[in-house]
Amino acid sequence: MSRYRLPRGMRYSTLEERKEYYGVEFSLKKVEEWLGDRENTVFALILGRHTGIFLPEYQDIKNNTVVVDDYQNLEDVREYILQYLPEGVYYDRNLYSDIQGCSKCGKEPKDCWNCKYFQGQELAFDLDPENVVCPYHGNYEKKMKMHQGLSFCMYEFKTVRRKTIELQEELSKEFTELRLVYSGRGFHIHVLDNEATKMGRREREKIAEKWRKRYPIDPWVTGGEMRLIRLPYSLHGMVSRICIPLKLEEVKSFDPRRDRKCFPSFLKNEAR
Repeated sequence: MSRYRLPRGMRYSTLEERKEYYGVEFSLKKVEEWLGDRENTVFALILGRHTGIFLPEYQDIKNNTVVVDDYQNLEDVREYILQYLPEGVYYDRNLYSDIQGCSKCGKEPKDCWNCKYFQGQELAFDLDPENVVCPYHGNYEKKMKMHQGLSFCMYEFKTVRRKTIELQEELSKEFTELRLVYSGRGFHIHVLDNEATKMGRREREKIAEKWRKRYPIDPWVTGGEMRLIRLPYSLHGMVSRICIPLKLEEVKSFDPRRDRKCFPSFLKNEAR
């Protein structure tokens, strides 16, 4: 049983379903295309923090973030994923000149900005439904008190969808290279302009403060404190949906309950 309230048709993925998705369906080619010429990417896995579903041998680290920085290619990354069968797969938005040097430098993540291996951070906006004030479920504080911080309904999702479109249109006046991703519960907007990547923490915090007044964004992501973001084409194990890039015109009518392009095969087969 899900501890969180989710829209009809969404549910947790089992370990076997995660294994099936990452072993057969997960497209490394599409991941490679998404990452482009980015080098020294650090990946991260969250095993069972939100779903409580994890391999028993990883009981002690089920709530931890497993960092994947020792790999030769994306096939190696897939092997790590198949080893742990996580509920979520992420990548680090920081750009590094040498990830092995970075892993040995001993600095805390908050100090990466002053590290010699740090080259910038991909600017991103994370719009999630828990930040929507819902007439049925209240504000974020009420949801947290009810231990339902990750729950959402379609009113909240549709509000986030509309706000994502508005924010992307606003950002397009300032930036040229924008990508939009359905994240499983809400949406991510990635800004890949070089000048955005080179922004410092203070400038990012000002941007986060500016936009959070009008849009349900996570200021920790935009401000640069939260480096990890969900990897496109990975499986969101809490809702059994694939995180997929979308064009702006696709977002306007996108409904993850019915749009089969975000369905993993195990759901498509289930619906037959």
